[in-house]
Amino acid sequence: MEESNPSTQNKSTETKTEKHMENSKETAEVPLTSQDEATKANSEAPANSLERATLLFGKDAIDTLESKTVVVAGCGGVGSFAIEALARSGVGRLVLIDKDVVEASNLNRQLCALTSTVGQAKTEILKERIARIRPQTEVIAYTGWYDKQLNDWLLEQKPDYVLDCIDSMRSKQDLILFALDNQIPVISSMGMARRKDPTKIEIMELEKTTNDPMAKVMRNWKRKNRIRKKIMTVCSTELPIPMEPGKSLPSAIFVPASAGLAMASYCVQDLMNPKPEKKTDFSIQPEPMDPAEMVNRMTEKVNTMTEMVNTKGETK
Repeated sequence: MEESNPSTQNKSTETKTEKHMENSKETAEVPLTSQDEATKANSEAPANSLERATLLFGKDAIDTLESKTVVVAGCGGVGSFAIEALARSGVGRLVLIDKDVVEASNLNRQLCALTSTVGQAKTEILKERIARIRPQTEVIAYTGWYDKQLNDWLLEQKPDYVLDCIDSMRSKQDLILFALDNQIPVISSMGMARRKDPTKIEIMELEKTTNDPMAKVMRNWKRKNRIRKKIMTVCSTELPIPMEPGKSLPSAIFVPASAGLAMASYCVQDLMNPKPEKKTDFSIQPEPMDPAEMVNRMTEKVNTMTEMVNTKGETK
Protein backbone atom coordinates (compact mmCIF):
# COMPACT_ATOMS: atom_id res chain seq x y z
CA MET A 1 0.00 0.00 0.00
CA GLU A 2 1.45 3.34 -1.02
CA GLU A 3 1.81 6.16 1.50
CA SER A 4 0.30 9.50 0.45
CA ASN A 5 2.58 12.47 -0.08
CA PRO A 6 2.00 14.91 2.84
CA SER A 7 2.80 17.97 0.72
CA THR A 8 0.29 16.93 -1.97
CA GLN A 9 -2.40 16.29 0.63
CA ASN A 10 -1.87 19.71 2.24
CA LYS A 11 -2.13 21.46 -1.14
CA SER A 12 -5.37 19.62 -1.89
CA THR A 13 -6.81 20.65 1.49
CA GLU A 14 -5.79 24.28 0.98
CA THR A 15 -7.42 24.32 -2.47
CA LYS A 16 -10.72 22.98 -1.09
CA THR A 17 -10.65 25.52 1.76
CA GLU A 18 -10.08 28.42 -0.66
CA LYS A 19 -12.94 27.27 -2.90
CA HIS A 20 -15.23 26.96 0.14
CA MET A 21 -14.39 30.49 1.27
CA GLU A 22 -15.04 31.88 -2.21
CA ASN A 23 -18.40 30.13 -2.36
CA SER A 24 -19.29 31.48 1.09
CA LYS A 25 -18.50 35.03 -0.01
CA GLU A 26 -20.68 34.64 -3.09
CA THR A 27 -23.66 33.28 -1.13
CA ALA A 28 -23.37 35.49 1.98
CA GLU A 29 -26.31 37.89 2.36
CA VAL A 30 -25.72 41.59 2.91
CA PRO A 31 -27.28 42.63 6.26
CA LEU A 32 -30.58 44.45 5.73
CA THR A 33 -31.33 47.80 7.28
CA SER A 34 -34.56 48.21 9.25
CA GLN A 35 -36.07 50.07 6.30
CA ASP A 36 -35.06 47.28 3.91
CA GLU A 37 -36.57 44.70 6.24
CA ALA A 38 -39.82 46.66 6.47
CA THR A 39 -39.98 46.87 2.67
CA LYS A 40 -39.27 43.16 2.36
CA ALA A 41 -41.91 42.40 5.00
CA ASN A 42 -44.41 44.52 3.11
CA SER A 43 -43.86 42.54 -0.06
CA GLU A 44 -44.22 39.28 1.84
CA ALA A 45 -47.15 40.35 4.05
CA PRO A 46 -49.86 37.67 4.10
CA ALA A 47 -53.08 38.81 2.50
CA ASN A 48 -55.15 37.06 5.18
CA SER A 49 -53.57 38.70 8.25
CA LEU A 50 -57.00 40.05 9.24
CA GLU A 51 -58.86 36.82 8.47
CA ARG A 52 -59.78 36.10 12.10
CA ALA A 53 -60.76 39.72 12.78
CA THR A 54 -62.95 39.71 9.67
CA LEU A 55 -64.72 36.59 10.91
CA LEU A 56 -65.38 38.35 14.21
CA PHE A 57 -66.38 41.83 13.06
CA GLY A 58 -67.33 41.38 9.40
CA LYS A 59 -65.69 42.61 6.20
CA ASP A 60 -67.49 45.96 6.13
CA ALA A 61 -66.26 46.77 9.63
CA ILE A 62 -62.66 45.86 8.78
CA ASP A 63 -62.84 47.91 5.58
CA THR A 64 -64.02 50.84 7.68
CA LEU A 65 -61.06 50.49 10.06
CA GLU A 66 -58.61 50.42 7.18
CA SER A 67 -59.83 53.86 6.11
CA LYS A 68 -59.43 55.46 9.57
CA THR A 69 -56.70 57.56 11.19
CA VAL A 70 -56.14 57.32 14.94
CA VAL A 71 -53.90 59.62 16.99
CA VAL A 72 -52.21 58.08 20.03
CA ALA A 73 -50.45 60.58 22.28
CA GLY A 74 -48.18 58.86 24.77
CA CYS A 75 -46.34 55.66 23.80
CA GLY A 76 -45.54 54.22 27.22
CA GLY A 77 -47.14 51.52 29.36
CA VAL A 78 -50.69 52.31 28.22
CA GLY A 79 -50.07 53.77 24.77
CA SER A 80 -47.72 51.11 23.42
CA PHE A 81 -50.28 48.33 23.97
CA ALA A 82 -53.08 50.45 22.51
CA ILE A 83 -50.97 51.17 19.42
CA GLU A 84 -50.18 47.54 18.73
CA ALA A 85 -53.79 46.46 19.26
CA LEU A 86 -55.00 49.13 16.82
CA ALA A 87 -52.52 48.02 14.18
CA ARG A 88 -53.28 44.32 14.60
CA SER A 89 -57.00 45.13 14.32
CA GLY A 90 -56.53 46.75 10.92
CA VAL A 91 -56.55 50.51 11.55
CA GLY A 92 -55.16 52.01 8.35
CA ARG A 93 -53.20 54.97 9.72
CA LEU A 94 -51.66 55.75 13.10
CA VAL A 95 -50.20 59.05 14.30
CA LEU A 96 -47.88 58.51 17.27
CA ILE A 97 -46.77 61.33 19.57
CA ASP A 98 -44.21 61.02 22.36
CA LYS A 99 -41.06 62.90 23.30
CA ASP A 100 -39.41 60.16 25.38
CA VAL A 101 -36.72 57.60 24.67
CA VAL A 102 -36.72 54.12 26.16
CA GLU A 103 -35.14 53.86 29.61
CA ALA A 104 -34.11 50.75 31.53
CA SER A 105 -36.97 51.37 33.98
CA ASN A 106 -39.44 50.85 31.11
CA LEU A 107 -38.42 47.24 30.53
CA ASN A 108 -40.96 45.81 32.98
CA ARG A 109 -44.09 47.15 31.26
CA GLN A 110 -43.68 48.83 27.83
CA LEU A 111 -43.81 47.08 24.44
CA CYS A 112 -41.22 49.39 22.95
CA ALA A 113 -38.71 48.61 25.71
CA LEU A 114 -36.05 46.01 24.98
CA THR A 115 -32.46 45.87 26.14
CA SER A 116 -31.52 46.64 22.54
CA THR A 117 -33.77 49.74 22.31
CA VAL A 118 -32.72 51.61 25.44
CA GLY A 119 -31.93 55.20 24.45
CA GLN A 120 -34.01 55.10 21.25
CA ALA A 121 -37.16 57.16 20.56
CA LYS A 122 -40.33 55.29 21.50
CA THR A 123 -42.25 56.55 18.46
CA GLU A 124 -39.62 55.30 16.02
CA ILE A 125 -39.35 51.90 17.71
CA LEU A 126 -43.11 51.40 17.54
CA LYS A 127 -43.21 52.56 13.93
CA GLU A 128 -40.66 49.89 13.01
CA ARG A 129 -42.47 47.30 15.14
CA ILE A 130 -45.78 47.95 13.37
CA ALA A 131 -44.02 47.68 9.99
CA ARG A 132 -42.97 44.14 10.96
CA ILE A 133 -46.47 43.23 12.18
CA ARG A 134 -48.73 44.85 9.61
CA PRO A 135 -46.87 46.81 6.93
CA GLN A 136 -50.12 47.99 5.37
CA THR A 137 -50.69 50.30 8.36
CA GLU A 138 -49.18 53.73 7.71
CA VAL A 139 -47.46 55.13 10.78
CA ILE A 140 -46.60 58.81 11.29
CA ALA A 141 -44.12 59.16 14.16
CA TYR A 142 -43.71 62.53 15.88
CA THR A 143 -40.95 62.53 18.48
CA GLY A 144 -41.68 65.57 20.56
CA TRP A 145 -43.81 67.09 23.30
CA TYR A 146 -47.51 67.60 22.63
CA ASP A 147 -48.84 71.11 23.25
CA LYS A 148 -51.30 73.50 21.60
CA GLN A 149 -48.71 74.47 18.99
CA LEU A 150 -49.15 71.03 17.44
CA ASN A 151 -52.89 71.37 16.89
CA ASP A 152 -52.74 72.73 13.34
CA TRP A 153 -50.46 69.89 12.29
CA LEU A 154 -52.76 67.38 13.99
CA LEU A 155 -55.75 68.72 12.09
CA GLU A 156 -53.85 68.24 8.85
CA GLN A 157 -53.62 64.52 9.69
CA LYS A 158 -57.46 64.37 9.64
CA PRO A 159 -57.82 62.13 12.69
CA ASP A 160 -60.95 60.08 13.20
CA TYR A 161 -60.16 59.29 16.83
CA VAL A 162 -57.81 60.43 19.60
CA LEU A 163 -56.36 58.27 22.37
CA ASP A 164 -54.91 60.31 25.22
CA CYS A 165 -52.26 58.31 27.05
CA ILE A 166 -50.32 61.35 28.31
CA ASP A 167 -49.02 61.73 31.88
CA SER A 168 -48.69 65.53 31.87
CA MET A 169 -51.90 67.14 33.14
CA ARG A 170 -51.59 70.30 31.03
CA SER A 171 -50.91 68.38 27.82
CA LYS A 172 -53.72 65.94 28.64
CA GLN A 173 -56.20 68.78 29.11
CA ASP A 174 -55.08 70.57 25.94
CA LEU A 175 -55.38 67.40 23.84
CA ILE A 176 -58.88 66.68 25.15
CA LEU A 177 -59.94 70.26 24.38
CA PHE A 178 -58.48 69.92 20.88
CA ALA A 179 -60.58 66.81 20.27
CA LEU A 180 -63.77 68.27 21.75
CA ASP A 181 -63.42 71.59 19.89
CA ASN A 182 -62.98 69.75 16.59
CA GLN A 183 -65.68 67.15 17.31
CA ILE A 184 -63.21 64.26 17.22
CA PRO A 185 -64.05 61.29 19.48
CA VAL A 186 -61.56 60.96 22.32
CA ILE A 187 -60.88 58.57 25.19
CA SER A 188 -58.46 59.49 27.97
CA SER A 189 -56.41 57.29 30.26
CA MET A 190 -56.42 58.13 33.95
CA GLY A 191 -53.77 57.01 36.46
CA MET A 192 -52.54 53.43 36.07
CA ALA A 193 -49.51 53.41 38.38
CA ARG A 194 -49.65 52.23 42.02
CA ARG A 195 -52.17 49.50 41.15
CA LYS A 196 -51.95 45.72 40.88
CA ASP A 197 -55.34 44.37 39.75
CA PRO A 198 -56.10 44.57 35.99
CA THR A 199 -59.67 43.32 36.57
CA LYS A 200 -60.51 46.70 38.13
CA ILE A 201 -60.09 48.48 34.78
CA GLU A 202 -63.30 50.11 33.53
CA ILE A 203 -64.41 52.54 30.85
CA MET A 204 -66.68 55.32 32.08
CA GLU A 205 -67.43 59.02 31.86
CA LEU A 206 -64.97 61.26 33.67
CA GLU A 207 -67.67 62.44 36.10
CA LYS A 208 -68.22 58.86 37.32
CA THR A 209 -64.58 58.08 38.15
CA THR A 210 -63.51 57.30 41.72
CA ASN A 211 -60.38 56.37 43.70
CA ASP A 212 -58.17 58.19 41.20
CA PRO A 213 -56.17 61.33 42.11
CA MET A 214 -55.58 62.17 38.42
CA ALA A 215 -59.27 61.81 37.62
CA LYS A 216 -60.13 64.13 40.53
CA VAL A 217 -57.91 66.84 39.08
CA MET A 218 -59.50 66.31 35.66
CA ARG A 219 -63.04 66.49 37.08
CA ASN A 220 -62.28 69.79 38.81
CA TRP A 221 -60.73 71.13 35.59
CA LYS A 222 -63.80 70.10 33.59
CA ARG A 223 -66.18 71.81 36.02
CA LYS A 224 -64.08 74.94 36.31
CA ASN A 225 -63.99 75.31 32.52
CA ARG A 226 -67.74 74.56 32.25
CA ILE A 227 -67.19 71.74 29.77
CA ARG A 228 -70.58 70.13 29.15
CA LYS A 229 -69.51 67.45 26.70
CA LYS A 230 -68.88 63.94 27.96
CA ILE A 231 -65.27 62.83 28.31
CA MET A 232 -64.81 59.07 28.17
CA THR A 233 -62.01 57.60 30.23
CA VAL A 234 -60.35 54.31 31.00
CA CYS A 235 -59.72 54.15 34.72
CA SER A 236 -59.14 51.79 37.62
CA THR A 237 -61.53 51.54 40.55
CA GLU A 238 -58.72 50.04 42.64
CA LEU A 239 -57.38 52.22 45.44
CA PRO A 240 -53.77 53.21 44.62
CA ILE A 241 -51.16 52.01 47.09
CA PRO A 242 -49.47 54.69 49.23
CA MET A 243 -46.06 55.96 48.17
CA GLU A 244 -43.36 58.19 49.57
CA PRO A 245 -43.19 61.72 48.14
CA GLY A 246 -40.36 62.18 45.67
CA LYS A 247 -40.09 58.47 44.84
CA SER A 248 -40.67 56.95 41.40
CA LEU A 249 -44.21 55.74 40.71
CA PRO A 250 -44.55 51.99 41.43
CA SER A 251 -45.91 50.16 38.39
CA ALA A 252 -46.06 46.74 36.71
CA ILE A 253 -47.22 45.61 33.28
CA PHE A 254 -50.66 44.24 34.21
CA VAL A 255 -52.74 47.39 34.79
CA PRO A 256 -51.34 49.79 32.15
CA ALA A 257 -51.29 47.06 29.49
CA SER A 258 -54.92 46.16 30.23
CA ALA A 259 -55.87 49.84 30.09
CA GLY A 260 -54.21 50.20 26.68
CA LEU A 261 -56.03 47.18 25.30
CA ALA A 262 -59.34 48.44 26.71
CA MET A 263 -58.83 51.84 25.06
CA ALA A 264 -58.03 50.24 21.70
CA SER A 265 -61.07 47.99 21.94
CA TYR A 266 -63.36 50.92 22.73
CA CYS A 267 -61.88 52.96 19.88
CA VAL A 268 -62.12 50.15 17.31
CA GLN A 269 -65.73 49.30 18.14
CA ASP A 270 -66.67 52.98 18.18
CA LEU A 271 -65.14 53.47 14.72
CA MET A 272 -66.91 50.39 13.36
CA ASN A 273 -70.25 51.37 14.90
CA PRO A 274 -70.40 55.15 15.04
CA LYS A 275 -73.08 56.60 17.30
CA PRO A 276 -75.67 58.98 15.80
CA GLU A 277 -74.73 62.62 16.23
CA LYS A 278 -76.59 64.49 18.96
CA LYS A 279 -77.35 68.18 19.04
CA THR A 280 -74.84 69.89 21.27
CA ASP A 281 -76.12 72.20 24.00
CA PHE A 282 -73.82 75.20 23.89
CA SER A 283 -75.51 77.03 26.76
CA ILE A 284 -73.18 78.13 29.53
CA GLN A 285 -73.22 75.86 32.51
CA PRO A 286 -73.34 77.67 35.86
CA GLU A 287 -70.08 77.43 37.73
CA PRO A 288 -70.38 74.89 40.55
CA MET A 289 -70.87 76.52 43.95
CA ASP A 290 -68.53 75.81 46.81
CA PRO A 291 -70.36 73.74 49.51
CA ALA A 292 -69.46 76.25 52.22
CA GLU A 293 -70.84 79.09 50.10
CA MET A 294 -74.01 77.11 49.50
CA VAL A 295 -74.51 76.65 53.27
CA ASN A 296 -73.93 80.37 53.86
CA ARG A 297 -76.55 81.32 51.26
CA MET A 298 -79.09 78.90 52.70
CA THR A 299 -78.44 80.28 56.21
CA GLU A 300 -78.96 83.81 54.93
CA LYS A 301 -82.29 82.83 53.36
CA VAL A 302 -83.46 81.17 56.58
CA ASN A 303 -82.46 84.23 58.62
CA THR A 304 -84.25 86.53 56.17
CA MET A 305 -87.44 84.47 56.35
CA THR A 306 -87.25 84.39 60.16
CA GLU A 307 -86.90 88.15 60.31
CA MET A 308 -89.89 88.55 57.99
CA VAL A 309 -92.04 86.34 60.21
CA ASN A 310 -90.99 88.18 63.37
CA THR A 311 -91.61 91.58 61.76
CA LYS A 312 -95.07 90.48 60.62
CA GLY A 313 -95.89 89.28 64.15
CA GLU A 314 -94.81 92.58 65.72
CA THR A 315 -96.97 94.53 63.26
CA LYS A 316 -100.06 92.62 64.24
